[in-house]
Amino acid sequence: MRLAIGALFGAVLLAGCGGNGASTYSATTPSDAKKLMIDYLDGKQLTYHWVACLRSGRTFHGAAIVRCNVNFGDPHIEAYCIVLKHGKLYTDHQDPAIPCQRDNRAPPAAIVSS
Repeated sequence: MRLAIGALFGAVLLAGCGGNGASTYSATTPSDAKKLMIDYLDGKQLTYHWVACLRSGRTFHGAAIVRCNVNFGDPHIEAYCIVLKHGKLYTDHQDPAIPCQRDNRAPPAAIVSS
């Protein structure tokens, strides 16, 4: 009887957690995020000069966020904060709830005039 109750409790617990342990959102690496972002931009036939990606230090539903800066020129640099949703690119442009505040982690640039 105890074994049956234990098995039932385990089944209820797994059902409440989704059972398979798969999460909707997952992290990607900066290098993979860059590849995904380039594929996305090329697929939209957008013109850009470069894409640079780094970990933001933030998370979205437990998934680490990668921030990619895209230089569209003149100077227009747009930030895209990225996680994977069901294994596919998912950005703050699709879901504004993904935190993508300005990142001030880089040291200030020295401006030298000639």
